[in-house]
Amino acid sequence: MKKNCFARFAAAALSLAMLAGCGASQSSDSAAEDTGSADSVELTVFAAASMTETLNQIAEDYKSVDPNVTLTFNFASSGDLLTQIKEGADCDVFISAAPKQMNALDGSLKGDTDKNPDGLDELLGGTRIDLLENKVTLAVPEGNPKGVQSFDDLAEKLKSGDVLLAIGNSDVPVGQYTQKIFAHYGLDEAALASSGVLTYGSNVKEVTTQVSEGAVDCGIIYATDAFSAGLDTVDEATADMCGQVIYPAAVLKNSTHADEAKAFLDYLTTDEAGKVFESVGFTTLA
Repeated sequence: MKKNCFARFAAAALSLAMLAGCGASQSSDSAAEDTGSADSVELTVFAAASMTETLNQIAEDYKSVDPNVTLTFNFASSGDLLTQIKEGADCDVFISAAPKQMNALDGSLKGDTDKNPDGLDELLGGTRIDLLENKVTLAVPEGNPKGVQSFDDLAEKLKSGDVLLAIGNSDVPVGQYTQKIFAHYGLDEAALASSGVLTYGSNVKEVTTQVSEGAVDCGIIYATDAFSAGLDTVDEATADMCGQVIYPAAVLKNSTHADEAKAFLDYLTTDEAGKVFESVGFTTLA
């Protein structure tokens, strides 16, 4: 009888041990699931080349905000970025150096053939913001060998053929701002190009490099690029000369991580990000 009681006790104890083991295993599996619930996300950000330094710094700072998000940047001229998006490139967040490129993707502007000529609707509703303002400046290489003093002085030196100026291509925002400056002074860009006083860059960084290397006598670039390159600027274009230099930003409809993209865009409007932008000369707007 005692043997039967012991056998039943042993069997019950074994069953309890097995149940406890299963419970521990299930608890362990659940904990593993909780640990792995925050999947890593890669966000692709298309941004104007003039934002290279600031966004790379912000990417480092953002690691402590959301360590599960990896930011991958595609820096180029806003025109090139627009083309890539139109051709179907994967992009979560787009930041352009002018409203023109953002307008071309904004479905709220359908029907306005000047602003959205292809009738595209690629922006996630409610996410477009005016993020930053920049300034267009006249930068000179070290020593300012041609003694360029201002935009007024530049206009006269261009007419007389006494200066070599680097500018952005016509499909690049900084080049489009330059065209407005030429119009302000009554300068004929085609005639200037034919006379050999202009050189071009496919984005603002290429123009900045030409000035930094002393390959030209001056260049029209953003204040932020001049600051980052350590270049002297001799003048700043007014709004009357070329309008405001606004950088809009938005999340794209085809983003597969819209929530994370919106969170990153929100972060760009915080004081922490603003300090990085302002450190190189941007003015925060959002």
